[in-house]
Amino acid sequence: MAPAEEQALLDRLKADDRTALRDLFKAHYPMVCQAIYRLLQDRSTTEDLAQEVFLRFWEKRHKIEVSTSLPAYLRRMAVNEGLGYLRKTKRWSDNELEAEQGPAANDSAEAQYLQGELEQHITAAIHSLPPKCRTVFQLSRFEELTYQEIAEQMGISIKTVENQMGKALRVLRKRLQHYLQLLLWWLLPFTLLGMLPWPPIV
Repeated sequence: MAPAEEQALLDRLKADDRTALRDLFKAHYPMVCQAIYRLLQDRSTTEDLAQEVFLRFWEKRHKIEVSTSLPAYLRRMAVNEGLGYLRKTKRWSDNELEAEQGPAANDSAEAQYLQGELEQHITAAIHSLPPKCRTVFQLSRFEELTYQEIAEQMGISIKTVENQMGKALRVLRKRLQHYLQLLLWWLLPFTLLGMLPWPPIV
């Protein structure tokens, strides 16, 4: 959606045009679901929370000021909704946060198979992390939040964020040690993790 279209949609929302909410939902619902699903790994709850995001947007439509882009604003709302749910349901335990000290294109069937297998192992490795550690990692790598922003969102210290990121990377490297040669083969840095596709929510 072009900036002019986004602004027109916002203007319609602020003018209490309910069809604008429908258009907003149709355009951005999958993205909002993906942002929440990365944190919760629960499809049913994700869909419920995604609907809450749009309802909150509608309720606050007269006060909302979008300084970046509409998708970025909704994505941040989705992350906040997911984090709020995790805090409310106490899906994290306090002891989890104890301080601890571009490849060249290859269209061959074999390369595509190996890449798909690698992505599956990376996804499984991420899911193996303790819930709060996984959330810190996902907010950093997928949502591209700074350590300061993560600390503020989760109510923890920057040092704790650093510790949890270090822990996540150590666990992932250990679990993926048999696939490091594939990583080197494609000349990909470990930040490949932030580029993995996620299944769409429909």
